[in-house]
Amino acid sequence: MKTDLDHLPAHKQRELDRVVQLLFEEFDGAHVEATGRRRTGKIVKILLYGSHARGGWVDEPHTAKGYRSDFDLLIIVSQKELADRAAYWTRADERLIEEMIAGRLRTPVNFIVHSLQQVNDGLAHGRFFFMDIANEGIAIYESDDRELARPVPRTPQANLDMAREYFEEWMPGALQFLQTARFTAEKGWNKKSAFLLHQATESLFHAVLLVSTLYSPHNHNLAFLRTQAERLDLRLVEAWPRELRKDRALFEKLKDAYVKARYSKHYRITAEELAWLGERVEELGRIVHTICTERLAALEAAVKG
Repeated sequence: MKTDLDHLPAHKQRELDRVVQLLFEEFDGAHVEATGRRRTGKIVKILLYGSHARGGWVDEPHTAKGYRSDFDLLIIVSQKELADRAAYWTRADERLIEEMIAGRLRTPVNFIVHSLQQVNDGLAHGRFFFMDIANEGIAIYESDDRELARPVPRTPQANLDMAREYFEEWMPGALQFLQTARFTAEKGWNKKSAFLLHQATESLFHAVLLVSTLYSPHNHNLAFLRTQAERLDLRLVEAWPRELRKDRALFEKLKDAYVKARYSKHYRITAEELAWLGERVEELGRIVHTICTERLAALEAAVKG
């Protein structure tokens, strides 16, 4: 696996060094009281993938789009239990946000965690996401230099069948959530509508990830899913304006709706805010539908030879 980061500017290399340090500090802190077999658990590899690995990152925070590519990291651990985000990685998420707020990191960081067995299983089943990382990823930390399992490509027909199945499951589900959100908004059930808009958005992100890569992380965080989706196709950036603070705040309110709209008596959202968010989710749906149909057409062409 590649280990060369010379294509990155020196300040980004320093940032990655800092990120790795923070990840180990917080993992060690969460792991310190582990018992039994978990005591021997460790981080096996940390891989940089996506635009910063390929060399095509975007850094335009002051433009109308306000977009800046994240560092995308795959953390590989020795045991499946250590991939539990709530148990082992919550504080790492918080520390990385704190570093951004304090200005010690300029590049946002998103990471996923899987066991070595899960990654190798993904490669053995020919999932594009893991195959791309194996081919293009850069190891920024390795506890040993053993290679990942050799990717086993699926047949073109199998890829098409799986992608089509994901499309036919997730796109109608997203539409149902959106239509129900409109109905509840008309009734004045604003918190219920906000939650349903969250579900519609989450479903759309999962749809484009699954159709494009045959993989989507088990995560309800819209900011995280948005980053994972936008690294595949920058057309998705158009769905969520970021230049104005109020637009960013409304996306945060939508993100928070997964928990707070259901369980917090303090969560508030207006009809006007719901209307704006509904328009953005509709636009996201149009872009996702376009990307997915293009992807399915490409897979159909591969089947035809």
